[in-house]
Amino acid sequence: MLLLVGLGNPTPNSQNNRHNIGFKIVDAINQEFGLSKQKPKFKGLLTTGNIGDQKIYAIKPLTFMNSSGICIRELLEYFKIDAEDVIVFHDDLDIEFGKIKAKFGGSSAGHNGIASIDKFIGKEYSRVRIGIGKPNNKISVSDYVLNDFSDEESEHLEAITKNIIKSLKILIDKKLDLFSSTVNNN
Repeated sequence: MLLLVGLGNPTPNSQNNRHNIGFKIVDAINQEFGLSKQKPKFKGLLTTGNIGDQKIYAIKPLTFMNSSGICIRELLEYFKIDAEDVIVFHDDLDIEFGKIKAKFGGSSAGHNGIASIDKFIGKEYSRVRIGIGKPNNKISVSDYVLNDFSDEESEHLEAITKNIIKSLKILIDKKLDLFSSTVNNN
């Protein structure tokens, strides 16, 4: 069993925020692979199904970004899933817009959603870091991540999402380096 987690904030006005890219990726995975209808469970919106022969749970925590770990811990305990079988999709300011890097473990690098997950389940899980770039002007980081994608970024986001979907089976096999190189070269 694998747990795919998309990080974001659950308010309607957050839907197109840069911080909500994880929600967008999980929604695309649900749609592409025909996972179940989203149901409110474990303080999140949960879907289940199979991708290939792999049993998948996918969740979008409704606890807000800074408390994402609460939701994930409850789900892991209930389904007896190991932290190493968790893959989290999230935004990353330190990566150029549109680039994707997957890694296992590591620090939160100041990302509050990742810090919350680390606190509740440890650091031994996989992360798919989706680059949103840094603000070009004097806008604060918190305002930047909570602002919507520009029209140009939104168009590019569709291509990013399709590349992740195309390479998802590699990710599910936990071939993180191969996934990173493949997804960026599609």
